[in-house]
Amino acid sequence: MVSPAVTVRSEADGVCVVACRGEFDQDTVGALIDACDGEASGARLLVVDVAGVSFADSSFLSALIRLRNTRRMVLAGPVPDQLHRLLELTGTLALFDFREDDGAQAD
Repeated sequence: MVSPAVTVRSEADGVCVVACRGEFDQDTVGALIDACDGEASGARLLVVDVAGVSFADSSFLSALIRLRNTRRMVLAGPVPDQLHRLLELTGTLALFDFREDDGAQAD
C-alpha cells in the first residue's frame, strides 16, 4: 500500500489546492477530509488535485461528493484511470467539474 499524503497550498483569489497522493480507502480518507475541513475550509474555490491518487475506493468518492455538495470544488488531474473508472461506474463523473489548465479531463 502506498501511504496517502495530502498537501494544501493557497493560491491567489481564495483558491486552495489540496493535492492527494497515494492510496485512499476508509482507513486513510480522513487525511483528505481533515485537510479540507481544516486548512482549506475557508477557500472560495477548492481544487482537489487527484493526479497522484494510485487507488481510491467508495469512501474517497463519498468524501469528494460531500465536498462538492458543501462548497465550490473542482477536480484537477489528469484523473488516474482507476479513479476515472470509479466515477464512470458509479454514474458520478458528471457531478464534477474539472480544471482544464492542469491537464484534467474536461466535462
